[in-house]
Order: sequence, then C-alpha cells, then structure tokens
Amino acid sequence: MTEQRIFDAHHHLWSLDACRYPWLMSRGTPRFFGDPTPIQRDYLIDEFLNDAADFELIGSAHIQVGADEEDAVKETGWLQETSDFHYGFPSVIIAFADLRRSDLYEIIGAHATSAAFRGVRQIVGRHPSEDGKTGTAALLDDPRFLRGLRLLERRKLTFDLQLTENQYWGALRLFGHSPELKTALCHFASPWDLSRDGFGRWRDAMRAFSELPQMSIKFSGFGMFKPDWTVDDIKPYVDTALDLFGPKRCMTGSNFPVDKLYGGYGRIWRAVDALIKDSFARDRVAVENAVDFYAAPLAASRSKSVRSALAPSRMKA
Repeated sequence: MTEQRIFDAHHHLWSLDACRYPWLMSRGTPRFFGDPTPIQRDYLIDEFLNDAADFELIGSAHIQVGADEEDAVKETGWLQETSDFHYGFPSVIIAFADLRRSDLYEIIGAHATSAAFRGVRQIVGRHPSEDGKTGTAALLDDPRFLRGLRLLERRKLTFDLQLTENQYWGALRLFGHSPELKTALCHFASPWDLSRDGFGRWRDAMRAFSELPQMSIKFSGFGMFKPDWTVDDIKPYVDTALDLFGPKRCMTGSNFPVDKLYGGYGRIWRAVDALIKDSFARDRVAVENAVDFYAAPLAASRSKSVRSALAPSRMKA
C-alpha cells in the first residue's frame, strides 16, 4: 500500500536534560488534557520518527510546549541542533516568547539565529481551570501583547493561537488589528463543549475567524477534548472548517506526544484523509498548506533507506 505523504503541522519534542519543563517535572499533577504521567519523560526525534514510520513524512513543525521562559531560546537552539543532525526534522520551529516583554525585539533576534525559526506560540487559553492561574487569560486585553503581535507581523513571522471558547470574540477583535500576521488556530480552536449548542457557538465563531484572511486552522489535538473520539465525532468540525476556511487554509498535525495518550500516530491522518474526498484538498490539508504557511523547507523524505539509518526509539521511564 502506498504511504500517505504528510507534513506534520503540530508536534512536540522534549529533553529533560536539554531544558527545564515545569509541567513535565511536576509529578502527580493532573493537566487539562488528563494524566500526563506516561509522557513525563524524554520524547526525542528518533521516537517521533518511529511513531510516524507508517507515513511518508516530508517535514514537521515543532510547536513550543512549556519550557521554562528562561530556557525558551535555549530550546530553540536545541531543536535546531536536532534538525541539523536528523535529516531536517523538525523543519520548522515555533518558539515561545512573551510578547509583552520590553526586550521582545532582542528575544526574537536570539530565536532567529536558528535557521528553522518561523514564529511564536504564546498560549492564550488552555482550559478555564488553568488559565486563571497562569495569567494567560488576560493577554487579549493587554496592549503590550498587541504590540508584540505587530512586531511579529513586521518581521514576517507567524503566530500559533491556542485559545478557548470564552476568548473567541476578544481574539477576533484583537487579531483584526494584525491583518498581515499569518495566524494558525491550534487544535480545531479548542471546542471543549462538544454538545449541539457548543458546536453551534464554535461554528459561529469559526465563520467570523474565517473572514480574517490571515487565519488558518489546524486539525489536531482532538483527543484533549474527547479521548475516545471517532471519525464521526470529528466529521462536523472538519466539514465546517473546510467549508468556512476553504481547502487552502486547513492543515493537520499529530499533537504528539500529547495525543499519544489517546491513540496511535496515524489516527488523525487517516480520519482526515477518509473525510476529504477530493484529492487536491487532501494533499493541501496533509502537506501543502503547512509548507506554505510556515515557509517550510522539505526535510528528507522518509524513504526505506532513511528509516533504516534511524536509531531505535530510546524511551526513558
């Protein structure tokens, strides 16, 4: 059977030796997505590539995942070294930066010394149970945050927007001030309320987001909202997003290893592939949109010879 050709638009790597990740080191603390214990260990590039071994993975976007703020630039450097020595994986780095900082220009400059750096994710919303504690819920009302977004816009960088339903309309007002800032809505825009009413509110907000031409949406992370999801569960979200954003502003990501808590690597890819009947749209959503959005170089194709050169997965318990 021919492998599906993919570009993973949203995944994570971490090394507990390379950087400090407070949430990975906080044992016994539940997170909004469940019990993180099985992934509170190193997750390195060889394991990621082995997880993706059933696919022709031609590139990937690493999205920051909670390294200590003081280690953010260090994380980018570690990821660049990883890419340099592993066939160009990850091919894109989306780093953390606090857009409110007065020295943001210098911080972005430090990230930009890594060739794969393309943009920033500063999480606006994870879940109401956590956002009040972290202070992220106040970002949309902070003029310093808007100033930071405009700096990214001037630098032709991207922004990954993770937010929750109660923040949709505030984000719409704010991001309307940055029409040239390419912005990706992470994880289906976090539809925590999967009821009929919740879906209706999500659809109305997505219609408004889709009217901002700089906005794209990622099919990723659905396991955080419903660990036992099926193709039928995500069908209305995929269909609606394709209808509103069009096949050129949707992309797919594994959210590994977080979604490894809920199933195998191929789960989201095979589901999205089954739901999109048009071959042009399938290729756009699986590969081309992410390549275009992140201006991504294509990493080495996952040929048999490349696979055989990869070291076996080394997992730390």
